[in-house]
Amino acid sequence: MKKTVLITVFAILAASVNVIAQADTNEGSHSVSISIPQVALLDLEGTSSFTLEPTPPAEAGNPFDFSTATNNNVWINYSSIVASGSTRTVSASITTGTIPSGLELKVTTGSASATGNGTKGSPSSQITLSGTAQTIISGIESCWTGNGASNGHNLTYQLDLTGAANYGLLVETNPSVTVTYTITDVD
Repeated sequence: MKKTVLITVFAILAASVNVIAQADTNEGSHSVSISIPQVALLDLEGTSSFTLEPTPPAEAGNPFDFSTATNNNVWINYSSIVASGSTRTVSASITTGTIPSGLELKVTTGSASATGNGTKGSPSSQITLSGTAQTIISGIESCWTGNGASNGHNLTYQLDLTGAANYGLLVETNPSVTVTYTITDVD
């Protein structure tokens, strides 16, 4: 009886090994998970600081020429991966310092350069910078603009009088302001 039970156990074990060995085929497979995280990176390229100064008059009786108080050497670069159906914006604001009385600092955002790929944002019209964040680029989806000057969106700064009647408010001064750009998810 012991001999029969032992033979039966060996037969079952041999059959199990044979069944397991028969499960191998000429194919194999496994599961691969793919994860693409959200990304929102922004960088300013080109000149990191500059001075805007109107041209003083060369002839007595003439005003300062503010048309020369411009700079277009700064570029916004960004990389963005959004959640499905989402978009982002870039806003600008003055975060430190104050514009002197009688003056205003404006910024115009150019269209995205041809570098990069994806759905890059659309620039807004010229804005007058203040302490309140204002959208300068909207509709950003998953994209990248390219890195460095001449990639992304060109920024053109213009220092201007708030009006000819305010010329009398001008005084000799040399203040600095910090303009901060932020890429944000649209709610």
